[in-house]
Amino acid sequence: MGTDKVKSKGKGRREMEEELRELAARARAALTTAADHAAYEHLLALVRQNTPAAREELARVLVANGQPLCARETAAFALGCAGDRRAFEPLVMLLNYRDPAHCATAARALARLGDPRTARAAAVLATNPLRTAYALHPIRLLVELRAPESVPALVTTLRRLLAERDHYWPIARACVVGLGTLGDRRAAPILAAAREHERLRPEAEAALAQLAGKAPGAAGGPGRGDGRRDGARGARGDGLRGDGPRGGIPGRRDPRPAARPPGQRPRPKP
Repeated sequence: MGTDKVKSKGKGRREMEEELRELAARARAALTTAADHAAYEHLLALVRQNTPAAREELARVLVANGQPLCARETAAFALGCAGDRRAFEPLVMLLNYRDPAHCATAARALARLGDPRTARAAAVLATNPLRTAYALHPIRLLVELRAPESVPALVTTLRRLLAERDHYWPIARACVVGLGTLGDRRAAPILAAAREHERLRPEAEAALAQLAGKAPGAAGGPGRGDGRRDGARGARGDGLRGDGPRGGIPGRRDPRPAARPPGQRPRPKP
């Protein structure tokens, strides 16, 4: 394992431990009885063991009756960070919770879970007009995932917010910032519309600058989100330059002489 990977893994572990400490402190403050405190400390011991047997017991907490919310949240967070997909549904439920702290915990665990259903679930929550006030963390999760659903969901939500009477400025601002981070040129028109609103103008201008820097436009047209330029597709339509031979190296001329038309005599040498 390379040095960079080791450092990244160590940083991720430290971040997870810090998040677990914050979660545990919040959970302890919500517990009222000695029995609940003892049960929660046992749960934390299972989390720190991080063994298959411990994860099985944590998974049972997710479905057991009578468990306090903080216990389910801690178990789902630990399993999600461990890549155990049994945590997916509880984490999505928490991502849709009204308390921002629960949403933030769920978003961090879902980002580490690696479940292919995550982006679609986050997009559904981010675009739900009945849950706009709670869409901040689903939007941030979509930006972190950089999934195919990310840009369409943010564009849809931002377009609706710009048209509505109640703009939900913090949510609209998160969409603008997120679209700039994603750097997809498909977002340019809606970012230009957002720039017309004074409360979004600084973020929209910064996002448009990010798009221009990521995929600069050319004389033939604006840039694409995938780093290619519109109008620069070759004869094969695959985004490669068309001045090379078919099947050859893109952009390089064939060093071989061109074939003569039938019946044409070769030109005499000087």
